[in-house]
Amino acid sequence: MSRKISESTVRRLSQYLRILEAREARPGATVSSTDLAAEAGTTAAQVRKDLSLFGSFGKRGLGYAAGDLADRLREILGLERVWRVALIGAGRIGSALFEYADFRRRGFDIVAVLDNDPGKIGTEWSGAVEVEDVEGLEVVLQRESVDVVIVAVPASAAQEVSDRAVTAGVRGILNFAPLQLRVPEDVSVQDVNVVTELEALSFDLTHLHATGTD
Repeated sequence: MSRKISESTVRRLSQYLRILEAREARPGATVSSTDLAAEAGTTAAQVRKDLSLFGSFGKRGLGYAAGDLADRLREILGLERVWRVALIGAGRIGSALFEYADFRRRGFDIVAVLDNDPGKIGTEWSGAVEVEDVEGLEVVLQRESVDVVIVAVPASAAQEVSDRAVTAGVRGILNFAPLQLRVPEDVSVQDVNVVTELEALSFDLTHLHATGTD
């Protein structure tokens, strides 16, 4: 697709998909742009605008077939294939991510786990994946045909392991390190910073409270 799609649009598409998946199990279920908007916290006009970026959906006055639209959104979001993922960092965050079942349900298969802790290297997780030495990162990424890496290491190591992953051909990074990674333009990075989200929540609560006391 030649046109640039905003990150906020992609996030709304993901929201629409979760709403549709709650309905598509019901044969013949339909949903209107108003329904989607109400559950997604947006407007019907925004829903129609978002979907129109990818073609024509539904029929005026009849709404959208929930199952068909869900299938189309999975295709748009690239969820109809399996993405091979390497987890770099076998600490608490890494362990929690490995056990997160929604990754696999969405087609993100963690096929490798790497760390530099001798006490963790060689241990087996869930009887399926053995923790390997991060020293062999490039070899592991190429051997497992990895598409995406999850960086769950301290900030001091995040840029180095990201550079190595990019050099090995990886073009997608989910970054849990509290550091802005520097990557080439053809590499996609999504940052997950819980502290930043909590600070935004704190700001909202502080100012909502202030507004309520005026």
